[in-house]
Amino acid sequence: MSTPARKWFGFVTAVWIQAISGNNYTFSNCSDDAISKNFTQLHFLNLSVAKDVGKAFGIFAGIVSDKLPTSVMLLIGLIEGLVGYGAQWLVVSKTVAPLPYWQMWVFLFMGGNSTTWMNTAVLVTCMRNFRRKRGRVSGILKGYVGLSTTIFTDISGALFSNNPSYFLLMLSVVHAVVCLAAMLFLRVVVEEKEETQQQKQEKNDYFYIFEIIAVVVAVYLFTYKFSGQYILAAYFAAGLLLLLVSPVGLPIYLIFSNYKNSPTSNKKTALIYVDAEKRIEKKDKIIARRNDRPPELGEDHSFLEVIKTSEFWVVFISFLCAMGTGSVVQNNMGKIGLAMGHADVSLFVSLINISSFFGKIASGIVSEYFIRILALPRPFWNFISQILMFLGYISMVFAVPGSLYIGSIIVGFCSGIRLTVTVPTVSELFGLKYFGLMYNIFILNLHLGSFLFSDLLVGYLDTQTADGGNTCVGIHCYRLLFIIMAVTSLVVIVLDILLTIRTMPLYKKICADTYSRGMEDQIEKDLEGQEHAEKG
Repeated sequence: MSTPARKWFGFVTAVWIQAISGNNYTFSNCSDDAISKNFTQLHFLNLSVAKDVGKAFGIFAGIVSDKLPTSVMLLIGLIEGLVGYGAQWLVVSKTVAPLPYWQMWVFLFMGGNSTTWMNTAVLVTCMRNFRRKRGRVSGILKGYVGLSTTIFTDISGALFSNNPSYFLLMLSVVHAVVCLAAMLFLRVVVEEKEETQQQKQEKNDYFYIFEIIAVVVAVYLFTYKFSGQYILAAYFAAGLLLLLVSPVGLPIYLIFSNYKNSPTSNKKTALIYVDAEKRIEKKDKIIARRNDRPPELGEDHSFLEVIKTSEFWVVFISFLCAMGTGSVVQNNMGKIGLAMGHADVSLFVSLINISSFFGKIASGIVSEYFIRILALPRPFWNFISQILMFLGYISMVFAVPGSLYIGSIIVGFCSGIRLTVTVPTVSELFGLKYFGLMYNIFILNLHLGSFLFSDLLVGYLDTQTADGGNTCVGIHCYRLLFIIMAVTSLVVIVLDILLTIRTMPLYKKICADTYSRGMEDQIEKDLEGQEHAEKG
């Protein structure tokens, strides 16, 4: 199999993994009632925490991601998911007697932690395989993560009428099958000697195919959800599976096209390897020079080197505050909606999910385009998104008519931008060698922000505004919360401006490198055209 086909086969399986990676979020909707019957309320609350603890411990997957091959990391995720969800299925289906509390806690932990191994393996590998398209990779993969919960809940409802037992069985089996497929194809396929060849192959931009399919999947899912028509459930599930499988047509096409164009000249092969040797020699000089100084932005940083940089703390704090305030709206929509006069908040939750998806896809495309054209730093788009977040919070402070609709769309869209843009930004600032660890630090940061803002801050303000133990109703209930979030957004805006300015030299280098490679590709294409014309 040719290198391009192998890379794109791997990316297809990466998309599939992300499409099932939200499985631990759906568990509470479909099987908590079945499990909660066997435990006290306190034990049940602790069990729900076990899933979150499992996700927080993804830091271990990040630590070993630069030491273990992708297949081993996927195998760990497969085993954890199969055992964790399999044990839950045995209990819920009453195949075995109810397990003791501590054993259920461990199995729930394993189910939550399994996704972290898969996500880390997927993101690290795809970032290394498509180094020049990191924004597009992040947008597509994170977009499917956002759709994964809807994919699982809709298929479960269509095929199993939300039966908890069948749902958990589906989690276990699908989880294992997709991981096995990824173990066969998903790996870092570009060696140092193939670097020039990789750059040439990446000029063929196939990401738009995945982006179009992702948008079609999103529209398909939400159309089905809003239509409320469940009579053709089996046809819906078949159509969804067909859409998810359809990207595999690209690598198959590349395999056949490779057979047609397999004869290559010795001259071209020689040029590739000569150029590769020059690049290796140049890289050795850079490594030798690095031993005498701290790494610069854009070079590989170890964890200790990263935490010594001001850029890391700027990204860390801005991500913590931006995603933390965003989680307040997402996690407390029921209470906020009720206080603002909306008894049914399902529409607002759907608006957040839809806008978040489109924010992820759009930011991946737009940020990549403007880096290549204008050398515009990727953090600039975080700055733009945070201005919108600020305006959304202000509209809620003053109870502008329709402010909850506006706020839901803005929070979802901008949170999607922030997550998608931050992932490739971290890899571009601090290198790809320890990217798995850096990525999981920021995912842990995501949970920390949610805890600080959504749990502690909202919990404290609820106790202050509650009227004799009753639920507070009225815009005044959350006005102070929205003011705090707006002020926090101003702090984040300042940090984003600072990071944009600090990273301008790095992105100018990236733009210049991309432009020079593009010119080389164009010259090579013109020479090939001349050769064909002479032969003709």
